[in-house]
Amino acid sequence: MDSITPTLFENDAALNACDDPPIKNGESLSSLVERLLSQESLAHVKREVSNLRQRCESACDRARNGASELADASVSPSVLLTQLDQILDAQTLERARYYLKRLKKSLTEVKTSAINDLNLNQWQEYDDVLTDSLWLLGKRDSSGAHHAGYWGNFVPEIPRQFFKRYTKKGDWVLDAFLGSGTTLIECRRQGRNGVGVELQPRVASLAESAIASEPNPRGIQTHVIVGDAAALNYEAELARIGIKRVQLLIMHPPYWDIIKFSDDARDLSNAQSLDAFLAMLGKVIDGTYPVLDDGRYFALVIGDKYSGGEWIPLGFYSMQEALKRGYKLKSIIVKNFEETRGKRNQRELWRYRALVGGFYVFKHEYVFLFVK
Repeated sequence: MDSITPTLFENDAALNACDDPPIKNGESLSSLVERLLSQESLAHVKREVSNLRQRCESACDRARNGASELADASVSPSVLLTQLDQILDAQTLERARYYLKRLKKSLTEVKTSAINDLNLNQWQEYDDVLTDSLWLLGKRDSSGAHHAGYWGNFVPEIPRQFFKRYTKKGDWVLDAFLGSGTTLIECRRQGRNGVGVELQPRVASLAESAIASEPNPRGIQTHVIVGDAAALNYEAELARIGIKRVQLLIMHPPYWDIIKFSDDARDLSNAQSLDAFLAMLGKVIDGTYPVLDDGRYFALVIGDKYSGGEWIPLGFYSMQEALKRGYKLKSIIVKNFEETRGKRNQRELWRYRALVGGFYVFKHEYVFLFVK
């Protein structure tokens, strides 16, 4: 395990001068916890923890006002306060020691998995990482190079979430339907290398410009390939870049013909039938399957559609195409969306149409998560 040495409040002379200082000058939080573990009195433990909690709360207030004393802490103030409250609520010395040991582990040991950088000993820190199957996301992130001007682009929060849970820094991500470049912009932000495939040269050029405008402090590699995602030799293309495999696969294909992206017959939005669309998508899945590492994840973002007054479960048909090819379904996530570009400023019209036609207006799409 890697070792970390948090030094909360060690320079706070005023608080260290209190009658029963919870941390001696220069004493790390982990050293304090170790010292408390040797105590034989529950009352003594609670007294010191109570003092520490008051001190931490005071430091939290100063941090909100711009103080930087918590910057080097390995646990956030809010999580530390929660852990200290658990110790204070303990009814026995044995239970207090259990919580102290758990706190010590979160301070001194790093426990990560083979597929991400999350420290599971500090799992409470990751309140920004979604674990529920219903994603109610707010307004689309439009900071930096991200923009919402391209029809059919998806929100940056989707690749961001998957990068955190299913990749490590420096891993490679493949997006087979790059579009405006959202995934590769997030690669630069999150420290992942990325490859994107885009059918239309003009769209690919715009994506490259957007990606290049995003700062790249970590020296991340991003490659845009112009080509047909259903016919590309992915192994050869990755070899040109100098890699053999990727660690995360993302696809956000057209939702069949809901939006026409081009006049190109190879474009999935021009498929002549549902069967033709699924066959084209299946070819993309076939081509990308060999270059995804075993045990790694594939995220397919897609929604349903109406046709001739009938709901077409396009998402679930597409899910089946992945399952036919050996992927295992890990999760189905339902993500909200409030409006599409095509329906912007037409809410009342679509509500009227729904009432007349007896249907419901789409407010969700799916993210199917598979593992190879």
